Amino acid sequence: MSDISQKSRRLPACPICGRPADPQYKPFCTSRCADVDLNRWLGGVYRVEANDPEAEIETDFDADPERLH
Repeated sequence: MSDISQKSRRLPACPICGRPADPQYKPFCTSRCADVDLNRWLGGVYRVEANDPEAEIETDFDADPERLH
Protein backbone atom coordinates (compact mmCIF):
# COMPACT_ATOMS: atom_id res chain seq x y z
CA MET A 1 0.00 0.00 0.00
CA SER A 2 1.35 3.44 -0.82
CA ASP A 3 2.09 6.14 1.75
CA ILE A 4 -0.62 8.39 0.32
CA SER A 5 -3.43 5.86 0.83
CA GLN A 6 -2.24 5.13 4.39
CA LYS A 7 -2.23 8.83 5.26
CA SER A 8 -5.74 9.33 3.89
CA ARG A 9 -7.06 6.55 6.15
CA ARG A 10 -5.74 8.14 9.34
CA LEU A 11 -8.23 10.19 11.25
CA PRO A 12 -7.13 13.68 12.19
CA ALA A 13 -5.96 14.33 15.70
CA CYS A 14 -8.43 15.35 18.38
CA PRO A 15 -8.39 19.18 18.57
CA ILE A 16 -8.50 19.05 22.37
CA CYS A 17 -5.86 16.48 23.36
CA GLY A 18 -4.16 15.45 20.11
CA ARG A 19 -4.94 11.73 20.27
CA PRO A 20 -6.37 10.02 17.17
CA ALA A 21 -10.05 10.84 16.66
CA ASP A 22 -12.68 8.16 17.17
CA PRO A 23 -15.27 7.91 14.36
CA GLN A 24 -18.02 7.75 16.99
CA TYR A 25 -17.03 11.16 18.42
CA LYS A 26 -15.51 12.67 15.26
CA PRO A 27 -13.57 14.99 15.30
CA PHE A 28 -12.87 14.19 18.97
CA CYS A 29 -11.41 11.06 20.56
CA THR A 30 -13.91 10.71 23.43
CA SER A 31 -17.11 12.24 24.69
CA ARG A 32 -15.04 13.99 27.37
CA CYS A 33 -13.09 15.96 24.74
CA ALA A 34 -16.36 16.77 22.95
CA ASP A 35 -17.77 18.09 26.24
CA VAL A 36 -14.63 20.15 26.88
CA ASP A 37 -15.03 21.74 23.44
CA LEU A 38 -18.73 22.45 24.06
CA ASN A 39 -17.88 24.07 27.39
CA ARG A 40 -15.34 26.29 25.65
CA TRP A 41 -17.97 27.40 23.12
CA LEU A 42 -20.56 28.10 25.81
CA GLY A 43 -18.01 29.85 28.01
CA GLY A 44 -17.00 32.27 25.25
CA VAL A 45 -13.45 30.98 24.86
CA TYR A 46 -13.93 30.72 21.10
CA ARG A 47 -14.83 34.15 19.77
CA VAL A 48 -13.88 36.51 17.01
CA GLU A 49 -12.58 39.83 18.22
CA ALA A 50 -13.74 42.79 16.16
CA ASN A 51 -12.23 46.23 16.10
CA ASP A 52 -14.84 48.25 14.21
CA PRO A 53 -15.01 51.83 15.53
CA GLU A 54 -18.10 52.57 13.41
CA ALA A 55 -20.04 49.83 15.18
CA GLU A 56 -19.69 51.73 18.45
CA ILE A 57 -21.12 54.98 17.08
CA GLU A 58 -24.82 55.49 17.76
CA THR A 59 -26.48 57.16 14.81
CA ASP A 60 -30.13 57.49 15.85
CA PHE A 61 -29.94 59.05 19.31
CA ASP A 62 -31.99 61.96 20.56
CA ALA A 63 -29.97 65.09 21.24
CA ASP A 64 -32.58 66.26 23.81
CA PRO A 65 -32.36 63.88 26.80
CA GLU A 66 -35.36 65.56 28.49
CA ARG A 67 -37.67 64.00 25.91
CA LEU A 68 -36.88 60.56 27.33
CA HIS A 69 -38.53 61.36 30.70
